[in-house]
Amino acid sequence: MKTPLTILIVDDHPMTVDSYSNILSVSNFQERTPNFIRSYNCEDAYNKIFFYLNQNTTIDLALLDISLPPYIKFNIENGVDLASLIRKKFPNCKIVLLTMHGEPLAVDKIIKDINPEGFVSKNDINFELFPIICKKIINGEMYKSRTIIESQKELLDRNINWDSHDSQILILISKGIKTVNLPNYIPLSMSAIEKRKANIKGQLLMGKGNDSDLISIAKKLGLI
Repeated sequence: MKTPLTILIVDDHPMTVDSYSNILSVSNFQERTPNFIRSYNCEDAYNKIFFYLNQNTTIDLALLDISLPPYIKFNIENGVDLASLIRKKFPNCKIVLLTMHGEPLAVDKIIKDINPEGFVSKNDINFELFPIICKKIINGEMYKSRTIIESQKELLDRNINWDSHDSQILILISKGIKTVNLPNYIPLSMSAIEKRKANIKGQLLMGKGNDSDLISIAKKLGLI
């Protein structure tokens, strides 16, 4: 008998979790019987990940909503942080991130940080398409939905290049570090940091607003 296919589903809407599991239960997307781990927030998902890890039981597929109630104790703030944890603990697990948003910079950062096997806008899927996507991913294909692909194209069209230094600048500013002190934390000159910060503001705020506005929009977009 084939071993079950263990699928972790994390979404803060129980009906969504039930819908995903029901669709994959009745569809013919895999020969292996699915075993579902249902979770609705980062804390519960974190505990279940370590429970299965301690049981030496693998997780084969993780379907993770990006916007989730956080687990502050361990700095697990969203589905992207859960994906990073799963990457470390279950390196063979196929990760699918699901979102209602498709902001180009946020999409780009997630792809660079996680490189999920699947990245899907919820607006792009339906009951018929969802099991087909999951089957492709389980069988080794990478999948990005239309909105995600368009977000990446928009980033190229706008000629935006975002790297770890840009993210670090945002993170340090969000922690209250003044711009004048950023060279103490980042191996860049003051002039280089100021150019990057101006570029960040241009991209996120159209060049307008203060540091507080910058951090607010960066958090909303999931950049920090």
